[in-house]
Amino acid sequence: MRITTWTEYSLIISIHLAKRGRSGSGPVAARELADTERLPADYVEQILLRLRRAGLVESVRGARGGDYLAKEPAAISVRDVMTASEHQTFEINCDSHPVDAERCSTGATCSIRPVWHALQQRVDELLASISLADLMRQESQVQELVGISSVS
Repeated sequence: MRITTWTEYSLIISIHLAKRGRSGSGPVAARELADTERLPADYVEQILLRLRRAGLVESVRGARGGDYLAKEPAAISVRDVMTASEHQTFEINCDSHPVDAERCSTGATCSIRPVWHALQQRVDELLASISLADLMRQESQVQELVGISSVS
């Protein structure tokens, strides 16, 4: 599986926008995202552009402009964010790292290729089953546990 800095930052930005909500505080400026989450500003701009192109984020222009989620957090999966960020989450070993180019060519019979494809499918299904709302819920539960243990 491939989790790059792009993917990590994309998830951080998406979760931040999910926490802010479409209503309430209003759109979040890229500079604020960069400062609050301690991310490089140039990355934030590029990631927001990718998320906009994927239809996950919308933006408002002007003095009070910024970005917000285009959908509810429950409707955006980790897979959606990763696809917007990377376009591919799982490298098929036969395709990207052939040991024997002839044996692993697309037309050849490669006995391990079905394994890689099955793994890719299962990983994609798992990532698609986890929404931003799920991640926010889990984070809340962890915060509650940390709060309880620090009081004890």
